[in-house]
Amino acid sequence: MALEEQCSAPPRWQAISVTHVEFPEGDLTGKLLAYISLLPVAILVGFVTLIVFKRELHTISFFTGVLLNEGVNWVLKHILREPRPCAGAHTTVYAEYGMPSNHSQLIWFFVVYFFLFLYLRMHQTNNARCVDLLWRHVLSIVLVGMASSVSYSRVYLLYHTWSQVFYGAVTGSTMAIIWFFFTQEVLTPLFPKVAAWPISEYFLVRDTSLIPNILWFEYTVTRSEARNRQRKLGTKLQ
Repeated sequence: MALEEQCSAPPRWQAISVTHVEFPEGDLTGKLLAYISLLPVAILVGFVTLIVFKRELHTISFFTGVLLNEGVNWVLKHILREPRPCAGAHTTVYAEYGMPSNHSQLIWFFVVYFFLFLYLRMHQTNNARCVDLLWRHVLSIVLVGMASSVSYSRVYLLYHTWSQVFYGAVTGSTMAIIWFFFTQEVLTPLFPKVAAWPISEYFLVRDTSLIPNILWFEYTVTRSEARNRQRKLGTKLQ
């Protein structure tokens, strides 16, 4: 159905409780896409959780880039001032303007940055090279599918036009590339000094930038420590 027809005969909207994201009443596809459109919110919650429990400088830098990306989106919206499609169709919108799409820009920033991190920052230290590449490729496909679904959901639910989600994706991807290489070339060399600050030590902030594969490192260290403690416990019980 063309956008003009959708706007001339708008559906009855039903909101997901608490979030106020609306979808056409009785439309199961719309309901699923409404939940998918909440993925950027889940990503923000995940960042806060990781920072609280991991306190790793690269994660903090990644999240800082996300916030900077959000600031750029706000500036662009208020410069371009392009309205959303079907003005007044939704009862609750948090921003009057729709160019570029905030959801599309955020999700593509996250996906492109994560993609660069996955292929350029992480390196497997064991011999399972084929398996390593396989899971990276699979994860990359899942991430692209996730970002595409979020972008499509914003058009389907009449929050944005195709051009608004497209330019949101372009802006977010560009910001991700710039921020990734800025982090790698400018911030990462400073991380050891930042981690050595007294306030960083007090809050247990750490730098893992010199560890090629942090997942593999944490797994091997945790497994080794657990085995050592198990042996000590077994010795005491004898």
